[in-house]
Amino acid sequence: METKLLTVDPIKDVEVVQALGSATRIEILNLLRLKGPLNVNDIAAHMAMPQSTVATNLKSLEKAGLIQTHTMKASKGNQKICSSIYGEILIRFDNRTNLSPDIVTVSMPIGLFTEFEVEAPCGLCSVNNVIGMLDVQEVFLDPQRMQAALLWFTRGYVEYKFPNNAKVSGRPIRKIEFSAELSSETPATNANWPSDISIWINGVKAGYWTSPGDFGDRRGIYSPAWWKLSGSQYGKLKTWTIDDRGTWIDGAMVSTQTIASLGIPDHHSIRFRIGIDEKAKNPGGLNIFGKGFGDFDQDIVMTIHF
Repeated sequence: METKLLTVDPIKDVEVVQALGSATRIEILNLLRLKGPLNVNDIAAHMAMPQSTVATNLKSLEKAGLIQTHTMKASKGNQKICSSIYGEILIRFDNRTNLSPDIVTVSMPIGLFTEFEVEAPCGLCSVNNVIGMLDVQEVFLDPQRMQAALLWFTRGYVEYKFPNNAKVSGRPIRKIEFSAELSSETPATNANWPSDISIWINGVKAGYWTSPGDFGDRRGIYSPAWWKLSGSQYGKLKTWTIDDRGTWIDGAMVSTQTIASLGIPDHHSIRFRIGIDEKAKNPGGLNIFGKGFGDFDQDIVMTIHF
């Protein structure tokens, strides 16, 4: 489950507070967090409520920015797909006149990797077209990679350099989070194709997540219409969290690496590497979905909590 945090100012964000002031809307948010993206009919069926009631409450949640929606074709006409955005919502009553930001979020386009080592099958796509030639590793050097909204490879890694706001501000970090939409990679897709996807921060391995497969049973909510239906369509939104107790993936502990292990104060950047470990038990490749592809309209997001 995603653990993206929303910090709410009860004065400035009164619309969000009002949207949360309903048991029905809270139940809808919990349902979307548990089940993932659903259409209005599915939500109404799960909650045993009229579609009109559900639609009214969804409108309030969308207006408050608590859910995101996307219209896609159905067997009869169009359907509205809804998904949850935040895993945590915090309402703060701080003295705002002296409050300095305690959360910094940086979104990194998936094509802005600074180092890579990949094996074919591999490739890059923008929201408009395939970038360069498929299954040619040198395409990952193409300047057009900055426009990538989907990238994939069978073995190897890509690495990104995030700004080290902790070093700039001189403030200690309480925890750091990285979230991205990911799946396995295999030709023609296969929902039963496990892959152990690992991350490294400043060269330190911070656990792995086993993706169950490469998903192509339906078009991704944001995947463009030109993208072939036989290609990878969407992934799972996964969040790695590293704090003073260990490393967690969606709330489950996966490693004893802590904030202190990462050596963040010693570097001007925070190096985030993601890929397939050479010793992986399930080396099933990797798809990374960015803005404009998959089920979640986001790139790789780093969140620092001071």
